[in-house]
Order: sequence, then structure tokens, then C-alpha cells
Amino acid sequence: MSGPEALERLSAHLTGELGRSPHTVRGYLSDLRSLLTHLDEHGHDLDDLDVPVVRSWLSRARESGAGRSTIARRVAAVRALTRFLHREGVLAVDPGPRLAVPAQHRTLPTVLDEEQARSAFSGPEPETPVELRRGAVVELLYATGIRVAELCALDRSDLDRTRDTVRVLGKGDKERTVPVGGPALDAVDAWITGGRSALLGPRSGDALFLGARGGRLGVRQAREDVHAHLRAAGVDGAPHGLRHSAATHLLNGGADLRSVQEFLGHASPRSTQIYTHVSVDRLRSAYQQAHPRA
Repeated sequence: MSGPEALERLSAHLTGELGRSPHTVRGYLSDLRSLLTHLDEHGHDLDDLDVPVVRSWLSRARESGAGRSTIARRVAAVRALTRFLHREGVLAVDPGPRLAVPAQHRTLPTVLDEEQARSAFSGPEPETPVELRRGAVVELLYATGIRVAELCALDRSDLDRTRDTVRVLGKGDKERTVPVGGPALDAVDAWITGGRSALLGPRSGDALFLGARGGRLGVRQAREDVHAHLRAAGVDGAPHGLRHSAATHLLNGGADLRSVQEFLGHASPRSTQIYTHVSVDRLRSAYQQAHPRA
């Protein structure tokens, strides 16, 4: 099996059988084309793939300044390839499990404090369709903690007004149901009645949020909506910061980690635990400022 043929078949496998996102598949293929070039330069074929060969490729990336996240992604891409080649009989042994993934340096996410969150939603009443959409986008992101891409994929039918929930299709096509608070529902209603109708077009379908040309709102425009709304409210924040803020405020309010994990759609509790670090950091800061024996 040639290198290009292997990548073409791997792409179909990742997309069709494993349900990987187009973004993930594109990233893997980009990395693996670099690996194929490395193999060719050193006179190797696909069936020569082993740990030393892969390590030499990764070492070159480190020497070129690649960070830990880039190396970790490359290891994941190689593991996907070697697992596939082993399944196809090209490799007698899969070397992927013996490749070490560099430990990730996890920075604490930037979050709004409760006062900033209140400021973000206390501006003048929106009037134009775009203002109504911006307000609804920000309210819904903060109320539900969903990702921007998940928000853009919502249809009106995903809102359940009898239970005040929204159905979300997350990573890996995993569906979850998330509660929605009253202010966010009010903002969405205002958008639907006063803004969405003004932007309706042939391509609107049942999309909850629409762009200027009447099609489904794109991720880039949704991000711009968030930045514009927060700037107008005098708040420094970003779309994913609303997700971080929602999770942190839930934990600060007494929610347990497992519930927040389900709320965010995290496959592993390890992804959610970083928010406990934010809460502990705030607690430590408050303790040092307020406790007489700190």
C-alpha cells in the first residue's frame, strides 16, 4: 500500500467508521503527510514504521520549535495510522501504544467573575435584528456552557420549552440535553420574534440563528457577535470564556463535578477538573485577603 493510498483510506476510516470531525481528520492528514516525507527522505516504506523512526520524526519537529500540543497531536495522528495499518496487515505489530504522549501544560481558563457576568447582560435593550441575535447568542452560551459550533448547529426544534432544555449535538456526534435558564430563553424568544423573521431567506430552514444572508449562522460570525456584545458591555471576554465561566460559576454555586461534566459534554472527568482548580485558586486568593492568620 502506497503512502497516499494509506492516507486516503485512513481518511475514509476516520470519517466514516470512527466519526472523527473534519477538523480532526484534516489535522491528522497534514501531520501524516509530513511523516511520509520523512520516511521518503530516509529511504523507508510504510512497513518500516516503528518507534525509532517515529521518534526521529518527532525530534525534528521539536528542533523546529513545535510545542507540546503539536507533538501530542502528531503522536495521536501516528497512532491512528499505525492502528489502521496493523488492522490492514501492513504492519505486523502496532508500535503506536509505545509512543509516549508529552504531558500537557494546562493553563487555567479565563473566566468572568459574577459581577462581570452581570454587566455583560445589563446593557441597553437590543433593537436591531443583529443586536437581538448577539444578545441571544451570549445569553445562551453562558446559560448552557455549550460550544460555539454547537450553538450554530442548533435548530428551533432543539429547544424544548416544556422542560426548558436544549438538545445539543456535541463532539463525536454525542447528543446531550442541557437546561436553559429563563433570561436566556427570553433572549432567544426576543430574537425569534423580532430578529430572525427579518433575516429569513431560502436557506434558513429550521436553523435557530441566522446570518446576514439568511443562512445558518457561521462560527466566525457567532464569535464576532460575542466579542461585539461584550465590548459594548465593557467586559473583556471571549466565546469560550463564557463556557469556562458557566462551568466555574456552577461549581462555585455548589454543583458537583459529575453534573458539570455532563453539562459540558466532556467525555472524561479529567477535562472538567481544571474548573475545580479555578475555584480553588479563587478560594485561596479570598483566604489570603480575608483570613487574619493567612
